[in-house]
Amino acid sequence: MYSKTGYVVIAFDKEYLQELYDKGVAMDKKHRYQPEVVKLYIKRIQILQKAESVEELYQMNSLHYEVLDGDKQGISSIRVNRKYRIEFLVNNTTVEPVVTVCNILELSNHYQ
Repeated sequence: MYSKTGYVVIAFDKEYLQELYDKGVAMDKKHRYQPEVVKLYIKRIQILQKAESVEELYQMNSLHYEVLDGDKQGISSIRVNRKYRIEFLVNNTTVEPVVTVCNILELSNHYQ
């Protein structure tokens, strides 16, 4: 996840994820979140954008960075807060690394 400019390109897999980041609210009613969750989501995306390496994410304990396995093998995850996480893919094959934000989802009690 290293970029010579110090910034990673952020892409969004779904329109509502882009809207949450750009506007602070999703236009569809299915993806509505509390203002505090949206604020932290935006902050986490900015952290991903500025990260120079995956190791940097590991060092930020509050992110709880992990690479998922099983049916989500290859997808990375960071926490928004105790209740939500962001799932994303990292593509380092281009000149500038691209992080594709795939999902923001509520964690079940299993993960807490």
